Amino acid sequence: MPTVLAFLLAVIQTGATPDPTIDLTRPATDVLASAIAATVKNAPPGSVSDQAIRVVDMGGYNVGIYVVNRPKTTVQGAILHDNRISEIYYMLEGAGTLVTGGSLVDPERAPADSRVVTEINGPSIFGSRIEGGTSRRIAKGDVVLIPGGTPHWWSAMEADIAYLVVRPDPDDLLKNK
Repeated sequence: MPTVLAFLLAVIQTGATPDPTIDLTRPATDVLASAIAATVKNAPPGSVSDQAIRVVDMGGYNVGIYVVNRPKTTVQGAILHDNRISEIYYMLEGAGTLVTGGSLVDPERAPADSRVVTEINGPSIFGSRIEGGTSRRIAKGDVVLIPGGTPHWWSAMEADIAYLVVRPDPDDLLKNK
């Protein structure tokens, strides 16, 4: 038994040396529940909003934390982010049917100077809906991971929805905030 313990200790110690290319002094970033709640509360009524709380340099790539509000009464178009920015949704309020994959119907590239491209998602293509995708009901507390380049669309909403979006950005398209 002492030999096994010594072996395990030796293995653990050899793997404990940090990678010298990593900046170990980079501080952590907090996104407090109060900031998330304030962003949800201050969303403009009656329209879709996608508000950045923080975008942080993580050492070679950026990660953005956003809150999206979607009133049930607004038209929900489909979108494909034509880049490698993935999205992780955490549902804060409401429920709806999210469609991912498939093909965009009536695709149109977002203008290069639009807010969607310059501040939110990078180069993107809009569509009126999706054909052939996978539908699922998403509700408060659920999490969905959407890879970059995957079409997605809220095809139906049971109520107004709000969700936290984490956007890992390996190409540095999102600007720090």
